[in-house]
Amino acid sequence: MNDKLNPGLSPSTGLQGGIFYHYLKTALSMSLILILGTVPASATLGQSEASVTTDQLHMKSEHRVQTFQNYKVHELSSTNGATVREYVSPQGSVFGITWQGRSTPDMTQLLGTYLNNMQTATPAQTKILPRRGMSVKTDDFVYSNFCRMGTCRGSAYVPSLIPSNVSVEVMR
Repeated sequence: MNDKLNPGLSPSTGLQGGIFYHYLKTALSMSLILILGTVPASATLGQSEASVTTDQLHMKSEHRVQTFQNYKVHELSSTNGATVREYVSPQGSVFGITWQGRSTPDMTQLLGTYLNNMQTATPAQTKILPRRGMSVKTDDFVYSNFCRMGTCRGSAYVPSLIPSNVSVEVMR
């Protein structure tokens, strides 16, 4: 292949120089802009259980706690129909978060420092479903958000923070 005629597809530039990579990067950027600029919530993945009070005030929501044998679930329900659930380990750290509502919560506050994991995920770690949502799976971070017919649902968790006797399936 002649590099001068089609530099975007030359073997020397690899995928990063190709048109597919350009479109994928654009799609990821647009998804992040849409996700980051929506309904506010401030649950912070990996933070302490004490952050729940801040979350409740920020969302102006009702707060309900369910205690199970190996974890707690703090459910925050706002008047606009949004629900955020924070899953807390016996050690007091938030190991997972789920949400449901008309739009996606503010990922900057929801993911905290784990937002960087989502932003730096490689194309192989990211799956985009056009007009529906996206998922990211790295070694120590899992995120999914899907919207359909006016309802968004999603979850984010850190596998290393999940208590050993708790299944990922509890985060529904």
